[in-house]
Amino acid sequence: MDGFLLILAIAVILIYLWYVSLIKKRNTAREALSGIDVQLKKRANLLPNILTIAKRFMDHEKQLLTEITELRTQLTQSYNPADKDAVKQHLDLANQLNNRVGQLMVSVENYPELKSDNTMLQAMQTYNEVEAHISAARRFYNSAVTELNNAVEIFPGSIIASMAKVQALPFYEADESAKSPVNAGDYLN
Repeated sequence: MDGFLLILAIAVILIYLWYVSLIKKRNTAREALSGIDVQLKKRANLLPNILTIAKRFMDHEKQLLTEITELRTQLTQSYNPADKDAVKQHLDLANQLNNRVGQLMVSVENYPELKSDNTMLQAMQTYNEVEAHISAARRFYNSAVTELNNAVEIFPGSIIASMAKVQALPFYEADESAKSPVNAGDYLN
C-alpha cells in the first residue's frame, strides 16, 4: 500500500509540474503576442503622421491612404488573445497593413518633393525602426508558440492541455505576397 501511495504521489507531482509548464508556456506566448501588439500600437500611432505628411503631396494615392487608415482602425480594436481564431485574424490584419504601408513607402519614391521632406524622412526612419522591433517581436512570438504548441500536442501534454483547456496558438506567418520573388524592375523608373 505504501508503494502505491508513493507512486500515486509521484504521478500527481509530475502531472502538476507538467501543468505548470504548460501554463508558463501559454503565458510566455501571450506575452510575446502582447509584445507584437505594443509594437503594432507604436506603428499605428506613427501612421497618422506619415499619412498627414503624405496627403500633402500624394493626390493620386488617396485610395491607398484610405485603405491604410481603415486597416489601422481595425487593427487597433481589441481582440481576445485566448481565442486562436481572433489571434489569427489580428495577425492577418497586421500583415495586410504592413503590405499597404510597404506600397505607400514605394509610392513615396515617385514624389521627389515628399521624398526630400525632412519630416517625412524622419517619419520613415522611425517607421523602419518600429518595423525592426515588430520583426523581432514576431520572432519571439513564433519561438514561444513553438514551445507551447509542442507541449500541447505531444503526449502526455496533449491530455493535460485538453483538461486544462490550453490550446495551440497560430504562428505569425508572412502572407503570400511577401513570399513571392521580388522583381526589381517594378521599382525602377
